[in-house]
Amino acid sequence: MGAQTIVTAGGERLVVLPEAEYEALLEAAENAEDRLAVTEFQRKLALGEEELVPSAIVERLLSGENRIRVWRDHRGMTAAALADKAGIAQAYLSQIETGKREGTIETLCKLASALAVSLDDLVGFGPHGTGTENRDTSKTSA
Repeated sequence: MGAQTIVTAGGERLVVLPEAEYEALLEAAENAEDRLAVTEFQRKLALGEEELVPSAIVERLLSGENRIRVWRDHRGMTAAALADKAGIAQAYLSQIETGKREGTIETLCKLASALAVSLDDLVGFGPHGTGTENRDTSKTSA
């Protein structure tokens, strides 16, 4: 290493090194952070705290399809099974999935729990939300 040490008038030690060596140190630090992040993800995956989501599911979510329906399909659940597990009426679930009604926060939390996802995974903004963003706003919601 071509580092040079300089001591300031206040006694602080400074190290000056070639830019290429500085860049190499930064890259090594970033690589170490990346390895740590991967190791942490693998640990959480093994414990069931994280999951891998197939690209087909991601594509459906990104296309704007109703997130509750996508996650329900991914979990292999029927509408009746999800409604039962969440403690809501199947007709209400159908209305939420089709955008005819908005679910209350309480209902969405129940659905998220039943689907083993976070509330954030079910709600969003714009075309990636619950499918209610473009609904007829003259209809009442519950």
